Amino acid sequence: MEHQDIYSAAQLSAFIQQVGFLPLLDSGIHGFSAEDVVTDDCRYVVFPDGGWDWPMWKWKGQIVTEGNCVYGKFFAGKAGYISREWWPDFFNYRRSKHPVPEEGSIEDTILLTLREQGSLITRQLRAACGFTGPKMRSKFDGYVTRLQMGCYIVTEDFVYPTDKHGKEYGWGWSLLNTPEQLLGREACRCERTPEASYDRMAKHLRTILPEANDTQIAKLLK
Repeated sequence: MEHQDIYSAAQLSAFIQQVGFLPLLDSGIHGFSAEDVVTDDCRYVVFPDGGWDWPMWKWKGQIVTEGNCVYGKFFAGKAGYISREWWPDFFNYRRSKHPVPEEGSIEDTILLTLREQGSLITRQLRAACGFTGPKMRSKFDGYVTRLQMGCYIVTEDFVYPTDKHGKEYGWGWSLLNTPEQLLGREACRCERTPEASYDRMAKHLRTILPEANDTQIAKLLK
């Protein structure tokens, strides 16, 4: 996949608009991730004193809050971006493959909590849903990931803790919301059938990823 050197959040955001879909890290398709397309200076680096820097990671919040793309764990349970142009088709197809959670189920409770309380960081949502016991974190994260794969939950922004000097640190926490509340219902509406949406997305991906086979493309979209 050909591209110019990308060394800023603005350039990566523009590239997402160009390609429509972009996993954050390894996608299983050579060269097709944000980590692959940014310059070496923007990738993860560990310093001799134990500190680290990862510009591409820090750009996520800026890119997402611009409002031109949607972010979540959309690709085989891994995070990535989808442009607003392609979001209706992606939403349309994924919802057809992930039925609405049954009333009273854990997934239903998670969604009701978000709808009632608005956006919450993951640990707040986990506590609000009663997942406070030992070993509950990974179990709860599994439910949230499945809901993201079905386009029921997206990431609105990233929240970072601050030290005593007011400086942000750490990896950051995802601020979660439903796409209908974040983007509006019209932004999630698609007049095509789910099958037509899939065909349209697959055709586009074959164009930008000529070396990818149908199995790889299907894995991205399923």
